[in-house]
Amino acid sequence: MSETTSETTSETAYEGTRPLRERAVELDAVDPLAAKRDLFALDDDVVYLDGNSLGALPAHVPARVADVVQRQWGELRIRSWTESGWWTAPERIGDRIAPLVGAAPGQVVVADSTSVNVFKAVVAGVRLASADPRRTDVVVDATTFPTDGYVAESAARLTGHRIVPVDPADPAALRAELGPTTAVVLLNHVDFRSGRLHDLPALTAAVHDAGAVAVWDLCHSAGALPVGLDAHGVDLAVGCTYKYLNGGPGSPAFLYVAERHQAAFDSPLPGWNSHADPFAMSRDYAAVDGARRGRVGTPDILSMLALEAALDVWEGVTIEEVRAKSLALTDFFLRCVAEYAGGASVTSVAQVTPVTPAEHAARGSQVALRCGEAPVVMERLIARGVVGDLRRPDLLRFGFAPLYVSFADAERAASTLAEVLAELRA
Repeated sequence: MSETTSETTSETAYEGTRPLRERAVELDAVDPLAAKRDLFALDDDVVYLDGNSLGALPAHVPARVADVVQRQWGELRIRSWTESGWWTAPERIGDRIAPLVGAAPGQVVVADSTSVNVFKAVVAGVRLASADPRRTDVVVDATTFPTDGYVAESAARLTGHRIVPVDPADPAALRAELGPTTAVVLLNHVDFRSGRLHDLPALTAAVHDAGAVAVWDLCHSAGALPVGLDAHGVDLAVGCTYKYLNGGPGSPAFLYVAERHQAAFDSPLPGWNSHADPFAMSRDYAAVDGARRGRVGTPDILSMLALEAALDVWEGVTIEEVRAKSLALTDFFLRCVAEYAGGASVTSVAQVTPVTPAEHAARGSQVALRCGEAPVVMERLIARGVVGDLRRPDLLRFGFAPLYVSFADAERAASTLAEVLAELRA
């Protein structure tokens, strides 16, 4: 995989003789995305590095949601399904997300939760592969977010298939498991613990070489880096919208169904919203055309329209620009951590060890540091206004959302981390 970096933000030309704090100011001054920060509701005294769990609130969203509640619901009431466009929101918003994941219009629908969409995708993938009775295996990322594993295992039981766990960080091991018995492969684009970016193009090609269906979970990559679903021939994909897409807590997820599979996409959760004639209230199910087959029940309009409003912050931004800044931010943060909390001073502070790959081609938009005192370290960081998160037992996670995280944020987070570590070893 190749990655795009920016001359104005790349740390390859960093002059180590200058203080890192000064360098942060310089990088922020030439950051083409710096103005986007003003679009978010952020406190000046807090460094928010948890957008990989919950994205920050775009400042204009509350007023838009108030309009949905007060006017569209309060005044128009049932008329809003047509007059306010509620009925078409799932595919309309899906088409706004599509460019951020490299999909053409008509292939992304916003509906339900990530977990529900994983179930739809795995079972539908099994059904796509069902023409060959030898295909009895569902290969699953062994390091996956637990829910993906739970759902895949249940889907396998329901369809009479076998679960085969494989670590995608070892491509050779994954390829060794693929073969004529493989039906579906469910993988995470970015590992939620380590921040490792898996090679979607190469692994998708390997899955297809084995004649299987590739399903990708994009929760930690959508809105943070280029995905290229169409370009790389992905079959099905799911993703959440409350992380780097800033849709709000519990905002609905999305489902991608490649155009070539839409006519055969057989959802295990048929509902009236995906019926070809939903208001006929027919007892017999006839699926609607296109990705709308991924709809099930009545859309959750309040959170869905909050998400639609939040996506306005992406106007005028390309995902390549976001990726360039993401890499520069994580490079800079790692440099700051090495200088402030490593090197000659390492014997006087609690140690932190990066587990996120140094190579750009294998790094998402978060940095994970292993630390034996991780719980107390994160507690003290948050108390001092540096908000990351913890993955037990020993991982500190820092998510870098390029639309609102600055280089000054990265430097302050690293310096505060060093202070906390020093205190623990004093």
